Amino acid sequence: MSQILNQQGTLSLDDLQVSQWLNSEALTTEKLNGRVVVVHAFQMLCPGCVSHGLPLMTAIHRYFDPDQVVCLGLHSVFEHHHAMTPAALEVFLHEYNITHPVAVDLPGADGDPRPSSMRSFAMRGTPSLLLFDREGDLAFHGFGALSHLAVGAEIAGLLKNPSPTQHAPHESTGTTCGPDGCEMGS
Repeated sequence: MSQILNQQGTLSLDDLQVSQWLNSEALTTEKLNGRVVVVHAFQMLCPGCVSHGLPLMTAIHRYFDPDQVVCLGLHSVFEHHHAMTPAALEVFLHEYNITHPVAVDLPGADGDPRPSSMRSFAMRGTPSLLLFDREGDLAFHGFGALSHLAVGAEIAGLLKNPSPTQHAPHESTGTTCGPDGCEMGS
C-alpha cells in the first residue's frame, strides 16, 4: 500500500475544489467536522476504479458508523472528458447503486487535463484514496488497488483520536465531559 503523509504541507478538506455535488447537498468542512472523511477519487471508465476502488468505498460506507466516518466520491476526470459528463455520472451512480455523496472535481485551468483537486493533492491518477482526520487534515494518500484490511486499519487508527468536540474521559472516575455536561462512566 502506498502512503504519503501531508507531502505538500498541511492539506485539508478545504483544498477540495468541487463544481457540483450528487447524492447530497454541498458538504462543507464545518458539516464534516469531528468525523473521519474518506475521499475516493475515481473515473467512471477506469477499470481499477470499478473493480477495486468502488468496492472498497462501498465496504467502508456499509461497515463504518456514518456519524464517525463519511465517504465521499470525487469524480476526477483527466481523460475522455466528452464521455464522462455529470449527466453520465448520475446514470453510473444509479446503475452501481452508489448512494454516498459524490463531488465533481473542478476542471483544470489553462487547458490542463487534470482536474483542480487532483492537481492540488498531487494524485498520480485513479483510483486514489484520501483519508482526513477528525479535524479535516490529510492523514493518508493512497493510489491504486489498496488492501481493504489496511485501509480499515488506517481508518480505525484515525477514529482512536477524539473528535475536536469530545473530551477524554476523566482519569480518576471514567467520567466523560463534553460541551453539554459530564456523563458518569460505567
